[in-house]
Amino acid sequence: MEFFDITDDNGIPTGKTISRNEAHDKGIPHRTAHIWIVRKSGVGYQVLLQKRSAEKESFPGMYDTSSAGHIQAGDDPLESAQRELHEELGIMVNEEDLTFIGKFHINYEMEFHGKPFRDNEVAFVYVYEKTVEIDNLVLQQEEVDEVRWFDIGEVYEGCTHRDGTFCVPMEGLELVMRYLNYAP
Repeated sequence: MEFFDITDDNGIPTGKTISRNEAHDKGIPHRTAHIWIVRKSGVGYQVLLQKRSAEKESFPGMYDTSSAGHIQAGDDPLESAQRELHEELGIMVNEEDLTFIGKFHINYEMEFHGKPFRDNEVAFVYVYEKTVEIDNLVLQQEEVDEVRWFDIGEVYEGCTHRDGTFCVPMEGLELVMRYLNYAP
């Protein structure tokens, strides 16, 4: 069973922990690490997005942040970002390979697979800009169906119009766009 640190609104652990299921049943604040893989493409940028497994408890089959995951109780956001990249995509990175660009709050309640899901998390956002070849990735089958490069403007438009393709958090995408000095 997974356990998370309960946090305040800034993502600072309170000293108490909670199980994953209870956190999502009750909407208790916890932390996640989000890693965006980006590359220059002509005059713009592309982001590598993962298609979430159909088995995922939230947003199955939709394209999401390159890699993301919950920060386990007692763990540090940066080490969690490194672990998630390795587990989900098979990418080994050093601390200096990731650039911390900010954090934002996710808070929503929806239903997936006929069950209520309450998410209340502070996301710590990192950017990875080294070369990534899709054919060399090792995808975590229970998490990721496939990965694909998308023009960052296409992702922004898809999220703005909620076209059903993307479930990336808009606040995270906007942090990346600001970091890249990219305006839609």
